[in-house]
Amino acid sequence: MMLKTVDMAAARAYPPRVSKATEPFWSALAQGRWITTGCCDCGKQSFPPQIICPHCWSDSLEWTELSQRGVIYSWTRVHAAPTIFAAEAPYSVCIVDLDCGVRIACKLLETEAVAPSVGMPVEMVRLRYEDGDLFAARALQR
Repeated sequence: MMLKTVDMAAARAYPPRVSKATEPFWSALAQGRWITTGCCDCGKQSFPPQIICPHCWSDSLEWTELSQRGVIYSWTRVHAAPTIFAAEAPYSVCIVDLDCGVRIACKLLETEAVAPSVGMPVEMVRLRYEDGDLFAARALQR
């Protein structure tokens, strides 16, 4: 299943550092796919993608799809942003517990109709900036 895409009319304030280990993730995200590494031995996924399983230390990993839905574990709105993100302030960030059991930190897209809260369902979305992609969680109405 493909992530929904949100077009952003700007360049990324702080583009990600792409490594040999994370390049497949960023390439997949550019195609709207939401993937990470999963361990062939213990079956657990990890995020960000890893070259060694952080759960059992196996080096037998494969690329697997991540859940696109989850719930907000915690969130905050940033008003006094670091200089590089000052133009985006205020903005919200959150920690999401994905349905697959992976916990991630990311930007939280808000709408006027839906005020974020702990336990609120979210969907992951692809943010298509002028110079590349990032990802975020978008709050869903209950």
